[in-house]
Amino acid sequence: MGDTYASFTNTGLGRTVVRRLGLPDPPRLRRHDPGAPLAPGPVLLGAAPGGRLGCPVRDLLDRAGTDVRGAIAGGTRHGALIFDATGILDSAGLRALYDFFHPAARSVLGSGRVVVLGTAPELCGPAREATAQRALEGLVRSIGKEFGRGVTAQLVYVAPGGEEAIESTLRFLLSGRSAYVSGQVIRVGAGPATAPADWDRPLAGKAALVTGAARGIGAATARVLARDGAEVIALDVPAAGDALADVANEVRGRALQLDLTAPDSGERLAAHLTGGVDVVVHNAGITRDKTIARMDAARWDSVLDVNLAGPERINDVLVERGLIGDGGRIVGVASIAGIAGNRGQTNYATAKAGLIGLVQSCAPDLAGRGITINAVAPGFIETAMTARMPVLLREAGRRMNSMAQGGLPIDVAETIAWLASPGSGTVTGTVVRVCGQSLVGA
Repeated sequence: MGDTYASFTNTGLGRTVVRRLGLPDPPRLRRHDPGAPLAPGPVLLGAAPGGRLGCPVRDLLDRAGTDVRGAIAGGTRHGALIFDATGILDSAGLRALYDFFHPAARSVLGSGRVVVLGTAPELCGPAREATAQRALEGLVRSIGKEFGRGVTAQLVYVAPGGEEAIESTLRFLLSGRSAYVSGQVIRVGAGPATAPADWDRPLAGKAALVTGAARGIGAATARVLARDGAEVIALDVPAAGDALADVANEVRGRALQLDLTAPDSGERLAAHLTGGVDVVVHNAGITRDKTIARMDAARWDSVLDVNLAGPERINDVLVERGLIGDGGRIVGVASIAGIAGNRGQTNYATAKAGLIGLVQSCAPDLAGRGITINAVAPGFIETAMTARMPVLLREAGRRMNSMAQGGLPIDVAETIAWLASPGSGTVTGTVVRVCGQSLVGA
């Protein structure tokens, strides 16, 4: 089902009605277009005195062929604003944010990007520096809600020693791939990152396993990973065999029909992946909604088994048998329900919060093996499942975010592909919401 309201607002009559009644105005979002520049216009780059990221950022933008400006010129419209705030050491230094953003705020083009770079508070020395760096979150989340017109705003905390590892993250955040990601805090750790030979095909030569790949977000993920060069193993239950085969054929990958709740699923998966795998996407999931007072035990058990215990079993098999190793990427598909909760979904929210916990608890150990593990948490995404929601709930889900519209499966898939990239090797233990900066949750 399409978004009829959003289509109406893009007509002449619709624009008039929206303006006069003050209704939500969904912008046209800039999504990935092969060959398009990172930003739709010049990038304005600023920095607080003493910042350590201005030079690395300028260098990578120059390599990407981006027009970088250091000052506002009269009438210039900017495709992105980037500010290096790592030099802010106390609350007085926060004035540098106002001095940069106040004159530039109205210069950002529609679907432009705002990125603030800082140092994670826990990595700061003096308490005053940690306080000031934590304050950046309030700025970024407010800008994401103020600028409108499809403009996104993100905060990237870069660890000392991670200055040369930010290219993959900046390329994602500046491009159309991040159209439905806004108001997020991303941490780039210290250490080197392996830049792909071709940023348009960063997964060339990699093998990727996508569970729940027959439809929706899973199918979109299979397509995007294949586009980026990966050989895709598309997995789903036997009942989805025909749809799964269609997806696998489309991406020239392999189809694997497997029920991950079966007792022998681990053995069968290992037998199929004898050559190993580089990327694992835990997308398979089910819902069995009821309030907990009315929920039978079978609904609880099945949702927890598929959505949480399943990823645990797969990870155990792959790691213990060495089927995923140094340079491996694991990405779980969580949900905003696991962050904010949702009425009638205690089982689903528990499982998705548990998946976030799995990412955060396993990240340190897997990092020692050279493997990253992260999660994406979709908000309202236009899928067959959301199309079946009651109309009022569906409209509320679409409008209660800074983009005033639902996201698309490809928005989630693009975020997964960024986390799966070789260049994202110092991003781990992170949960990124793909929700258009939803008003629900933190």
